[in-house]
Amino acid sequence: MRKEMGLFANLRPAKVLPQLIDASTLKKEIVEGVDVMCVRELTGDVYFGTPKGIDVVDGERVGYNNMIYREGEIERIARVAGDVASKRGGKLCSVDKANVLDVSQLWRDVVTDIITKEFSDVELSHMYVDNAAMQLIRWPKQFDTIVTGNIFGDILSDEASMLVGSLGMLPSASIGESGPGVFEPCHGSAPDIAGEDKANPLALILSAAMMLTYDLDRAEEAALLETAVEAVLDEGLRTADIKQEGDGCTLVGCIEMGQAVAAQLEKIEVPVQV
Repeated sequence: MRKEMGLFANLRPAKVLPQLIDASTLKKEIVEGVDVMCVRELTGDVYFGTPKGIDVVDGERVGYNNMIYREGEIERIARVAGDVASKRGGKLCSVDKANVLDVSQLWRDVVTDIITKEFSDVELSHMYVDNAAMQLIRWPKQFDTIVTGNIFGDILSDEASMLVGSLGMLPSASIGESGPGVFEPCHGSAPDIAGEDKANPLALILSAAMMLTYDLDRAEEAALLETAVEAVLDEGLRTADIKQEGDGCTLVGCIEMGQAVAAQLEKIEVPVQV
């Protein structure tokens, strides 16, 4: 689907909300105030590179994949990341493995060239992927926006998601150069609890907010959804995945949580433009 729709950029925010800070497995002083956006390239790298396969060589099986990026693929994801970073805190960390991989050396060269020439207001840094994995746990507040390739982004974005405490709170956006994007929660379809009214709908609602922001250019409406989500959390409503023992909050199901968000939206006064 990504290839067919040209969705080469995945945006996955990991923002620790103050109402849910105790849901994280990390210490409060580590995760408090964390707001990271991971920009992952989606349609290249080792997942899509060719040749690939399993052959028999000298009487034994050999499996191989090709970690490959074209210059143009790196340029377009760098532009997305530069644009995102310029609208956030103005800091962009490009993650690679340029000390070992030729493809990462090209990645670093191209990202540096694009950001330096086209996004002079963005502070660019580089980090090896193994160090980035450690730093996301040790000191996540050092990051604002991260850009990286497909396989590294697959791993790091999942790691960053756990700073928040639950995948049920995390939206994502997959976008291309034109046409509609795909906006969905980071978690899967959770077939093990299907029909049991246990799922957390907030990630899907926040994904709708990302759609309003990145696909429809309706930032004010997106902010309304985000405000409504925080309001229900302020009221102490929690689905099972974000409920903590002894937190004094009320356990609710998927339907009730969604209805609570809708009720909050009705309460919010929207300025009328004349």
